[in-house]
Amino acid sequence: MLDLEVVPERSLGNEQWEFTLGMPLAQAVAILQKHCRIIKNVQVLYSEQSPLSHDLILNLTQDGIKLMFDAFNQRLKVIEVCDLTKVKLKYCGVHFNSQAIAPTIEQIDQSFGATHPGVYNSAEQLFHLNFRGLSFSFQLDSWTEAPKYEPNFAHGLASLQIPHGATVKRMYIYSGNSLQDTKAPMMPLSCFLGNVYAESVDVLRDGTGPAGLRLRLLAAGCGPGLLADAKMRVFERSVYFGDSCQDVLSMLGSPHKVFYKSEDKMKIHSPSPHKQVPSKCNDYFFNYFTLGVDILFDANTHKVKKFAGPATNLPHCLLFSENADGQTETCTTYSKWDNIQELLGHPVEKPVVLHRSSSPNNTNPFGSTFCFGLQRMIFEVMQNNHIASVTLYGPPRPGSHLRTAELP
Repeated sequence: MLDLEVVPERSLGNEQWEFTLGMPLAQAVAILQKHCRIIKNVQVLYSEQSPLSHDLILNLTQDGIKLMFDAFNQRLKVIEVCDLTKVKLKYCGVHFNSQAIAPTIEQIDQSFGATHPGVYNSAEQLFHLNFRGLSFSFQLDSWTEAPKYEPNFAHGLASLQIPHGATVKRMYIYSGNSLQDTKAPMMPLSCFLGNVYAESVDVLRDGTGPAGLRLRLLAAGCGPGLLADAKMRVFERSVYFGDSCQDVLSMLGSPHKVFYKSEDKMKIHSPSPHKQVPSKCNDYFFNYFTLGVDILFDANTHKVKKFAGPATNLPHCLLFSENADGQTETCTTYSKWDNIQELLGHPVEKPVVLHRSSSPNNTNPFGSTFCFGLQRMIFEVMQNNHIASVTLYGPPRPGSHLRTAELP
């Protein structure tokens, strides 16, 4: 049984790991993978038809814990303990829930102190006791007790006392004063772990199509010494088609991984007469996982030839800007394919069907996808009309770009 420390409006965890509000989904998954021998039977809950309309949930069924992530930014929004019999809980090092200590209203009052009277929800038949960043839900012993605790609206009061002996059914950790109005907070500095994250990524365009990417980046910069002195740093970097490896490294730093392509499954669709001739060397990707961007380099010239990113995993949104007539048309990775076509036009050719399930260790729970080519961009569209990934390609830009103005 897990023995966890509760920190209101911040986290749930122990000395080895901690689920922190604002934490990226990938970081929470990494914790679960590292401690898979202790934390077992994890479910991933999501909406197939409307993935952006409902929270993404990691359900720790064995431990009675649910981690709820915002569907758009994929940061941890709410931590719910839905079964207190499966976990030990303590506050400031003192247990208020264990096999020997029942989480009654008296115990909660002793551990956390006074707060406003509980609010009764007649639809759920639950009492909710709220602290800042922390809520407890108490269930009545039977539905026949409910009428005795209905609020007295004659005096304008919708709150009341919780009956003695009531025990906690659920506990919630969140940001702010209201569970209903809470939002995922900004990622805390403790979650950066030396990485740089993208707040937004803009597609830079010229008269012929995409020219490169402009990234607004976040980093936890700190002076010499203490983490307490750490501050959020915000800065911009741009990378273009035709940039060299050295250019990209100087702009974005070292990638998390370098991946060499063993084959090009889309090569058969190329009009080139040499498409069947095997290459003597392989193109390679710089994978920037925390930026949501992969950059493909030509094996011979070592210059950028493609940008790619899984749209549904981006911690930001891509903006497609049109320079014609001085007007800007914007669509994001959260836009549906129909909306994107209204802004950018309709593809001329039929889509290519992509079966990711045939690739090793890369199954797609949303089924086969369709790849549409439009303005030197490839949109991978899922059957629910959402965008799975976006790939930008184009001719290398001759010459180098002046970088001095971009330095902080």
